[in-house]
Amino acid sequence: MTEKPVADMTFEEAMAALEAVVTALEKGDVPLDASIALYERGSALKAHCAQKLKDAEDKVEMIRAAEGRATGTVPAEGL
Repeated sequence: MTEKPVADMTFEEAMAALEAVVTALEKGDVPLDASIALYERGSALKAHCAQKLKDAEDKVEMIRAAEGRATGTVPAEGL
């Protein structure tokens, strides 16, 4: 079975795949070449998730602006 391309994944699919990559790397029993490939896939998954979140934030901002409500987001880390 081939892995689904990252670009075709939903946010939820990408997060689940990223969690699987992290789990595999944390076990430490993956050969070096496979670890590098996993790390590369994990990096792509992380970037994909970040972009999906940014796209969602942008949509919320557009909705708020269309409703005449204040715009601007506060990072969750700062709450």
